[in-house]
Amino acid sequence: MENNRMDHHRAIGFELKILSNMIKRRIAAIKATEGQEQLTGMHGWIIGYLYDRRDLKDVFQRDIEADFTIRRSTATGILQLMEKNGLLYREPVSYDARLKKLVLTPKAISNHEATMKAIHEMESNIESGLTKEEIDQFFVILDKIKKNVE
Repeated sequence: MENNRMDHHRAIGFELKILSNMIKRRIAAIKATEGQEQLTGMHGWIIGYLYDRRDLKDVFQRDIEADFTIRRSTATGILQLMEKNGLLYREPVSYDARLKKLVLTPKAISNHEATMKAIHEMESNIESGLTKEEIDQFFVILDKIKKNVE
């Protein structure tokens, strides 16, 4: 049983899952104190995607379909629900009457900014008490684990 380390009382995968759950709960708690609602994962990803591109270029449903590798019907359902929930709206563009760009509402922008603030706060909490060397070593080990899982 060379190289078998399962006899340890703690399993790396299980500990990572616990840590992931703790981080998600902490971020949700930080956002809740600011009165921000919780979104589905996909809604959050799409809001982040639109937020990052809001000043760069117009984004359309077809961009969401391509970049998230989802079907047209799936994108339609997600975006319609986001519209219904007041997170985005579709706005015609002057250069093509058939196209409607996706635009975030102030509610979605506020939610995204609160999420990013919570994530940065969480990262700061995670790194507190750790040296730069410990953080660097953690990422070396994490990269090895990820490679092993591939």
